[in-house]
This record gives sequence, structure tokens and C-alpha cells, in this order.
Amino acid sequence: MKRLHLHVAVEDLGKSIGFYSTLFGMPPVVTKDDYAKWMLEDPRVNFAISERGRAGGVDHVGIQVDSPEELGELATRLKAAGEITFDQEATTCCYAKSDKAWVNDPSGLRWETFFTFGDATSYGEDLAVDAEPAKAETSSCCGAPAKAAAPACC
Repeated sequence: MKRLHLHVAVEDLGKSIGFYSTLFGMPPVVTKDDYAKWMLEDPRVNFAISERGRAGGVDHVGIQVDSPEELGELATRLKAAGEITFDQEATTCCYAKSDKAWVNDPSGLRWETFFTFGDATSYGEDLAVDAEPAKAETSSCCGAPAKAAAPACC
């Protein structure tokens, strides 16, 4: 079953953890010095926040899948619709190991489709990449940003 993913950049992680824990009625399932994540069942969403030097607000949205086959299906549909994806295999991001496909919607909002297959001890890489996913020369934790000089990891 697929799960909606929403990642929000925050200015004060501690305050934000308190706020979202109250809103969701539960503490995060993952808490790090710069990151927290809730895996909610109602609504079924992977909600993450991070304090990584980006402006506050929605960083990206996505769809988390349960298998590499589902990820391939979503990426194939995006490509069939004429979209160009930025694919990442075995990347470390948000304290997890994942395969991903990134795409920008027509307004420039970053969408991530991903399959997570393990935990990681580090947040991931923050490497500078071009603004267009198709032109990226290297991978970064959370793909190429729509309009940012250096991406932050998810």
C-alpha cells in the first residue's frame, strides 16, 4: 500500500516536534538532532520535518511505495507522460537507504517517489546539483531542488 510523504523545513526543531506531536497525538518514530518523522496510519502519511538551513515551509512531497516494482511502475508512468525523472539508486537520505525517482510538477514543486529498504546512521549527502532534475550531474539526498542553490536532504 502506498503512503503519502510530506517533508517540511522548520526553523525550530524542538518547538516543531512539540507542535506536530500534539497535532498527531503521538511522538515521532524517528528523532535526530536535525530531523523527526511520524509514520501515521490515519491519514496514511510519512510526515517528516528537518532543521537544515532551508527556509521554512513545504520542502517536497512524495509517494512512498512498498516494493521496487511499485517504484518502477510510478517512474514509468511519469516518463510515459513526458516527464523527466531524476533517478537515484541505493541512496542514503533521511537516516534511511532508498531507491528514488524525482520529478518537478508543472509549477516546480518537487515530488519524490521512493522505496525504503533499510536504516542509515547518517542523514545523507547535501551535494549541489543543477536546478533541473534531468541535468543533475550528481545525486543528492533529496534530489534536485526546483529553485535552490544547494538542496537539503529530506
